[in-house]
Amino acid sequence: MAGLTSTSGYAEEADDLFVRYEALSAPETHAHWRPLFPEPPARILDIGAGTGRDAAWLVSLGHSVLAVEPVKTMRLRAAELHPEPEIEWLEDSLPDLAATRARGETFGMVMMNALWMHLTAEERAIGMGHVARLLAPGGRLFMSLRHGPIPQGRRMFDVSGEETIALAAPYGLRPISHDRRNSIMAENKARGVEWTALVFEKPS
Repeated sequence: MAGLTSTSGYAEEADDLFVRYEALSAPETHAHWRPLFPEPPARILDIGAGTGRDAAWLVSLGHSVLAVEPVKTMRLRAAELHPEPEIEWLEDSLPDLAATRARGETFGMVMMNALWMHLTAEERAIGMGHVARLLAPGGRLFMSLRHGPIPQGRRMFDVSGEETIALAAPYGLRPISHDRRNSIMAENKARGVEWTALVFEKPS
């Protein structure tokens, strides 16, 4: 993985990713999380928003979304595909989230879907603190961690739910859901890819 970064491969594979991600239903993908979402209207931060599929769905539920995506190719195309005025796009990235933090906002919900395992241990330690401070009191953090073969040209680490829970604890983030499940994407399922889904709550 020498020379690879957390976003390696995404710009190059944008065409394929848009086809694959948009073909998957957001309500189906996140059905296990849906009962834990805040009541609308909530202010939501979607970090690593990708094609905008999830942001558009969250807006359809009555929320407003700050969609953070570092890969320019993905971000510009996603903004065209999902032009809902309740989605605001921002170029920023973990672990620092400097542009996001500079806005001075806090959020009732933060989503980091299929993102955390791209970060090194040092980046995860830095990023968790910043994400925790971006959550409003009573807010919830939704995370998914990928387990399985690493695709060519990507940088990934095998990050466990237990490690992530321990990393979140000093910031007062309490795990309220911890689940491991098979991938619903046919290609990943065939490769034996599994996901850990975590939800944390910040004290009110």
